[in-house]
Amino acid sequence: MTDATKSAVTAHYDGEVDFYTNMYDKAFLDKSGEYPSNYVRLGILSNRLAQFGAKRLFEVGMGEGTPLLTWSKMGIEVAGCDLSEPMVEATRARLNREGIKDAILFVGDAEDAKTLTPALRRGGYDAIIANGVLPHIQKETAFFENLKMLLRPGGRIFVEFRNKLFSLFTLNRYSKEFILEDLLAGVSADVKKHVAEELDRRLATNLPPVRGHDDADRPSYDQILAKFHNPFELEETVARHGFRTIGMQWYHYHAAPPMLAGKIGPGFRAESIRLEHEASWRGMFLCSAGIIEAELI
Repeated sequence: MTDATKSAVTAHYDGEVDFYTNMYDKAFLDKSGEYPSNYVRLGILSNRLAQFGAKRLFEVGMGEGTPLLTWSKMGIEVAGCDLSEPMVEATRARLNREGIKDAILFVGDAEDAKTLTPALRRGGYDAIIANGVLPHIQKETAFFENLKMLLRPGGRIFVEFRNKLFSLFTLNRYSKEFILEDLLAGVSADVKKHVAEELDRRLATNLPPVRGHDDADRPSYDQILAKFHNPFELEETVARHGFRTIGMQWYHYHAAPPMLAGKIGPGFRAESIRLEHEASWRGMFLCSAGIIEAELI
């Protein structure tokens, strides 16, 4: 990352440390009405790690430590890093309270191999987890090569991504951007102009608004680098780096385009949650996020 991009991403997550635990607290999520996307993701990853039989894992972008603690309680040796020092300290405190005092935890940058060397003290890992990291990565070649460096032969990566194909279902400015920039890449400007005008008539291209932040000194998620990825292109990317895709795990379903959530009311959340874990092709279009699971070959 450039220094400015890295600083903005770090500043955003530094300010999230006191609230992030709530995203894994089912009671809080049910009471507040927030969507349990992180809670669902943790369940998916825990199931996949158990099925794979992982004994040692490293998490890039470990946040405040709830996932690492969960996996440690499954009998997995855990380690991790994060750009945010407050997140690292929160993870260390969380694990220490549970008597886990020897985990390797440090401030590290997934794009900078030198900062990841503490992870190598005990050799290669069975699994590398990267939740909420890839959207903020500028140097993707360095990122995937660094993940490969941390793995043992036959180890697996589990990389979360923002699903670009979901934009075909949102019927808003993301749909317009995907159609013009991805589906119609290479098409003449004149044709695109006519398509854009028609999309403006038919779609809610003024939505969603860019979210700001109550703290003017800290950037919101919409104000930092937060890229979307096409799952087909992502599979090609991991293949170029020596990985074989095992599968895609989809989560954060939407039972209707997001702009209808207010109109539908509580049924929007309830029906969306009901779709979680259905594990069909529909997730590629109804889910705003996915996890690519790939094996080092």
